[in-house]
Amino acid sequence: MVDRIGLDFIRLDSTIGTSSAAIGFGVCTYQSGTLGDSALAVDGIFGLGQGPLSPISQLASRGVIPPVFSHCLKGEGLGGGTFVLGEISEPGIVYTPMVPAQPHYNIYLQSITVNGELLPVDPAVFATSTGRGTFVDSGTTLAYLVEEAYEPFVSAVTAVVSPSATTKIIDGQQCYLLSSSVSQVFPVVSLNFANNASLILKPADYLYEFVGDARGTWCLGFLKKPWLTILGDLALKNKIFVYDLFRQQIGWTTNYDCLKAAHVSVPRQRSSSSSAIDMLMLFMLLPQAIIILFLQLSL
Repeated sequence: MVDRIGLDFIRLDSTIGTSSAAIGFGVCTYQSGTLGDSALAVDGIFGLGQGPLSPISQLASRGVIPPVFSHCLKGEGLGGGTFVLGEISEPGIVYTPMVPAQPHYNIYLQSITVNGELLPVDPAVFATSTGRGTFVDSGTTLAYLVEEAYEPFVSAVTAVVSPSATTKIIDGQQCYLLSSSVSQVFPVVSLNFANNASLILKPADYLYEFVGDARGTWCLGFLKKPWLTILGDLALKNKIFVYDLFRQQIGWTTNYDCLKAAHVSVPRQRSSSSSAIDMLMLFMLLPQAIIILFLQLSL
């Protein structure tokens, strides 16, 4: 089916305009499994993949938007955040190249450090090959670590917190019971990618509080998975993430207030013959970054 999506944007003179574009989408008439549960049911899924049917690909191929999008997911309270059809331009964003010709947003994870100590893991376990790889996925709630790296990761975290926490297994997950502040006990974790781009994870970025009888219990939000490492929302929250499909790179910056207005590079007025690539290149020529297209998320 085809419908029109409405978009608000801010012009270069700071006035607000509206636009719309036709977009094709699929229709689901039956949901099975957990998607049928009232607590998990969804009205729809806004796909952000690289395939030709994703809204990003459809709009970018017609020059409606540049081939880049960004998000910032608020992790605390009621959630929220910002989704931008464009390139967020903020100081401190680091970029790492994407693995080419992949359906997902695969990137080159090279090593992991816990409390500054390198995990004894062969980097080959993170590499992209048939059925293997490391990718970013905002559609995943927690995160997954390839099984060859999972046990060293758990052991390293446990070694740091053992003087202050009691370890326990809850529903198959590694958890810790403690009475002091999480930030004072748990170490900083660094995921190190190609191009010297490190994703710094504070304890809140890889732990979740267990809701049950055992108050003060925190569990690792990285689950063990064969062959794959997936960075889901737990690791992505409170950070700007930029998916630059033209330059084939993903960027991020940490410790960002996702309820703040995001500054996004926008193109100058272009002729009808200009392409989406021209739009993207013009981003770098502007003296001031302004939001072009945005959608507020209510997560």
